[in-house]
Amino acid sequence: MLRLLGWIFGFGMFAALAAIGLAAVYLTSVSAGLPDYTVLKDYQPPVTTRVHAADGTLLAEFARERRLFQPIETVPPLLVHAFLSAEDKDFYSHGGIAIDGVFRALRDNLLARMDGNNSIQGGGSSITQQVAKNFLLTSEQTWDRKLQEALLAIRIESTFSKDRILELYLNEIFLGLNSYGVAAAALNYFDKALYELTLSEAAYIAALPKGPNNYHPFRRPQAAIERRNWVIDRMVENGYATLEEASIAKDEPLNVIPRAGGSQLYSAEYFTEEVRRELAKLYGEDQLYGGGLSVRTTLEPRLQEYARKALMDGLIAYDHGKGFRTPVASIEIGEDWGLDVAKIAPLSDVPEWQLAVVLEMGSNEARIGLRPDGLAGGAVADDRVIGTLSGPEIKWVSKPLQDILKVGDVVYVSPVSGKTGIYTLEQVPEIEGALVAMDPRTGRVLAMVGGFSYALSEFNRATQALRQPGSSFKPIVYAAALDNGYTPASVVLDAPVEIRNADGSIWRPENYAQEFYGPQTLRRGIERSRNVMTVRLARDIGMPLVAEYAKMFGVYDTMQPVLAMALGAGETTDMRMTAAYATIANGGRKIVPTLIDRIQDRYGVTVYKHDQRLCQGCEATDWHGQGEPLIVDNREQVLDPMTAYQITSMLEGVVQRGTGTAARVLNRPVAGKTGTTNDYKDAWFVGFTPELAVGVYVGYDQPRSMGSSVTGGTFAVPIFTEFMQKALEGTPPSQFNVPSGMTTAWINPNSGVKAFDGESAIQEAFKPGTGPNLMTSVIGVDVNAFDAIQREQMMQQQYGSGFVTQPGAQPSQGGNELVYDRSTGQWVYPGRGGLF
Repeated sequence: MLRLLGWIFGFGMFAALAAIGLAAVYLTSVSAGLPDYTVLKDYQPPVTTRVHAADGTLLAEFARERRLFQPIETVPPLLVHAFLSAEDKDFYSHGGIAIDGVFRALRDNLLARMDGNNSIQGGGSSITQQVAKNFLLTSEQTWDRKLQEALLAIRIESTFSKDRILELYLNEIFLGLNSYGVAAAALNYFDKALYELTLSEAAYIAALPKGPNNYHPFRRPQAAIERRNWVIDRMVENGYATLEEASIAKDEPLNVIPRAGGSQLYSAEYFTEEVRRELAKLYGEDQLYGGGLSVRTTLEPRLQEYARKALMDGLIAYDHGKGFRTPVASIEIGEDWGLDVAKIAPLSDVPEWQLAVVLEMGSNEARIGLRPDGLAGGAVADDRVIGTLSGPEIKWVSKPLQDILKVGDVVYVSPVSGKTGIYTLEQVPEIEGALVAMDPRTGRVLAMVGGFSYALSEFNRATQALRQPGSSFKPIVYAAALDNGYTPASVVLDAPVEIRNADGSIWRPENYAQEFYGPQTLRRGIERSRNVMTVRLARDIGMPLVAEYAKMFGVYDTMQPVLAMALGAGETTDMRMTAAYATIANGGRKIVPTLIDRIQDRYGVTVYKHDQRLCQGCEATDWHGQGEPLIVDNREQVLDPMTAYQITSMLEGVVQRGTGTAARVLNRPVAGKTGTTNDYKDAWFVGFTPELAVGVYVGYDQPRSMGSSVTGGTFAVPIFTEFMQKALEGTPPSQFNVPSGMTTAWINPNSGVKAFDGESAIQEAFKPGTGPNLMTSVIGVDVNAFDAIQREQMMQQQYGSGFVTQPGAQPSQGGNELVYDRSTGQWVYPGRGGLF
């Protein structure tokens, strides 16, 4: 017996040593493939990039994994207790492995094996083990992986503090609705910050790690509530909540309201998307969607709403003039029309309108059913709202409603103010447009609307639509002339001109009214938008010079130096044109438009700022009697400040006496220029005050004529004016700054010479060394270009009695100037012996 016992003992020892050896070999082989857990020291998870307006309003979030990193010090104890109760109640006392969890897992797996199920049933993992799995391992369900998880957990516990491990866990865990980490989950489920969560809400978030889809708030609401209540009970057991608090929390519904991604301000979608493209260009897609950037933009939400409404009102007003086209859709009226009309998605960024279906037709009246509201999770509200579409309230439709609508038609409607239950018909316009509002001193884009509806079309007409600017380009030509010897009182002949093209064809530019007006000052030429004299002016100064100015102003990167370009025949964008005018308003300092003020990385370090001006003295920490800091403007001076003021003054005349007079209602200094392209395909107005530069463009996406009555003055200026009235409300009018050293004189607007006492006159600003003359030569007259007699006949044909040959005068080839004689008030053609 003793020998038998000795043999058994010896065999047992041998078996034990062999088992230990095999276990050691197995552990060595398993641990040999362990990843380096020290990388957790430098853990930088993908974090959501957040974009804010100038006032801090959240505009958008961009992320593949929606995550906001939350330091453990800022996680409220309520949420920590909820997670500890749900996942690992002994977290702060064990060494990385929860023993009770291990035994529970062994029991569950043995029972499963006895039932013939060889897969691993539940892991019983501690929070530390979950960190090891989530960060360093795969989710593969094998014994090797479970052992690696345990080994890593022990090593992690020996290296990191409990708080650091919990911080890693709470920021990495996936919690459904594309939420990674507790901060993102609080926002995406409840639209709250962590500190705002209630007991019920914290418990629900803590219930999600076991399987967010198993406890989906809309697909499996009952299971979600049961799991949440189970977490609340565990919190009571662990002393983190009282029975009374638990009872109240368990009676609450889930109250989940999924938070929308993308743009958070319905009027700013075009702006937000432009910022997204700019960020991707600067930092790449990975940083954009995972870098945790904090972006402060230039957008002013108040101005953005004004801009959107002004553009929408203008587009709708034009479209109403074209009459009603077709309904949005047509459906069969069944037992529940609400479910059918709910399947049609409305324009999400036009909340003023609602979809409605025609239920009954009457005499110029329709009974309509409004599209029911959608509930969280995709359900449709039970309420069915009935209203009346009243023909007399639809001023823009001339036909009776029964002639344009039928039962089942789905249309847009909006409520009539002051009349409950009465609605008017709405229609998405075919015409499109853009509006850009910019600070002319800095180039900060304060508002930008790229079309009627971003939900309908993501094409941004403010930055992506290349369109001919037409006459709104002319200030660039005139600025080049003023910078090179001309004055606002210089006179150019507005008379027929022929340009021979390279292919031998003849181009004969015409004015808008298809008339010619003779000698005109530069001021009058731009105020009345004279095409022919602009061509003559551009020919005189040279198109290469005009092309260079267009490039300096940022209108074009390159421009063909052909005369048609002087009339805005090239293609550019609303953003570029607005920046060019802002450069004029800024005294000739180059304006580079920006949508972004500042970008900070995930640690709060500023990595980008737009304003590159130097501030001398801004670094001082204390005041010791020194002067205020000095801002050094180091931006490029592309235009003489005196020239900038002269062109500004001339553009003020466009509003006071020219093609932009509709803007006079603003009752403040306003400068600007209209633009209308060939066949009325595009209409522009770009203007500015000392506070704001605004560019408005309207036209069809597929260019076609808008009608002969549609010009920049009749279409674009009213949009500009509506926006400016709201944007500058409460802002006292201010004058444009006059550079020192300039002189002023009263000028006869017809001739450009100094005015007599009592004559109608305009005060003109002149640079040093320039000023009005008693007699002024007319630029653009060249009798050598034509036979003198033919030229006389042409002038008589164009102007009739306006061109008079003196009795006995003989045509002469000599002399090529028209001269204004102040004593007679006549234009004299000395070389011809005639009067004009």
